[in-house]
Amino acid sequence: MLTFVGLGLYDERSITVEGREAIRSADRVFAEFYTSKLAGASVQSLESYHDTDIEVRDRPGVESDPGPILDAAEDGECVFLTAGDTMISTTHVDLRLRAAERGIETHVVHGTTAEAAAASLTGLQNYRFGKATTLPFPYAHGADGVPGSVHDTIADNRERGLHTLVYLDIKVGTGPSGIDPDHEEYMTADYAAELLSEELDCVGCVVARAGSPDPVVAADRLDSLADRSFGDPLHLLVIPGDLHVIEHDALSTLAGAPEESLPDPV
Repeated sequence: MLTFVGLGLYDERSITVEGREAIRSADRVFAEFYTSKLAGASVQSLESYHDTDIEVRDRPGVESDPGPILDAAEDGECVFLTAGDTMISTTHVDLRLRAAERGIETHVVHGTTAEAAAASLTGLQNYRFGKATTLPFPYAHGADGVPGSVHDTIADNRERGLHTLVYLDIKVGTGPSGIDPDHEEYMTADYAAELLSEELDCVGCVVARAGSPDPVVAADRLDSLADRSFGDPLHLLVIPGDLHVIEHDALSTLAGAPEESLPDPV
C-alpha cells in the first residue's frame, strides 16, 4: 500500500488525525520538500513528533528513480509525505500511476492547501478565483521580468472579473548556476509585487505564513507592496478581480487595504 499524506501548511501539528494514524501504521515513510515545505517544522521535528524515521527524496529521487518508494509499497505499508496536499498544486499523480501499473494499492490523505488558505484569510470568495499561475525567478525561465504566460493568465482572469492566485517560485537543489544541493530560495511577496508592478497597475494581496500562529495578510497597490517586507516564507500573492461588496470590505478590514487602492465593488 502506498498512502499519500498531505502535511498541511505550517508545522508538524498541521496534519490531519487520519494522516498521523497513517504514519504511525507505516513500515517506511518517505517525503519530498523540493516543491514546498513546512516553514514551521524541520525533518527532525517531524520525526520526533511522529516517532518515525523519514527518508527525504530529492526531485530525481521521486520523478526519475521512484523504485525504492514503490518497492517499499509493494512489500508493506508505505507513506509518502509532502507539504500541503499531495495532489493539489504539489501533484504526484505520476507516482500514483506508476504504483497502479505495478498493482500497488494507493490511498490519499488530504491536507489543507495554500489555495484554500488564500480565500479563507483574504475573505475573497473561493468560487470567484480563476486559473492559478506560478511566478518563477527570472533566471529560472531564462529571461528578464515576468513570463508572458503569467501576464496572460492574470489578464484573462481580470477580464472575466476573477481573482488570480499567484504561487511564488521555490528553488531547492537548483539555483542560478544549475544543480546545487545546498541551494534553497523562496520568492518573497515584495519581490513578486515588484516584478508584476512593472506591467500591472492594480491592487494585490499578500498572504504570508498561512497556517502559522501569525499569518500576515496585506493588500495594497503592487508598487506599494513592493516596498514592504513580509517576513519569513512561505508567501503567495493574489491579484483580485471584480470585488463583491463583502470582498471589498474584507480586503479593507482584514488585509488593511487603503480605501483609495481598491476598485469599487460590483
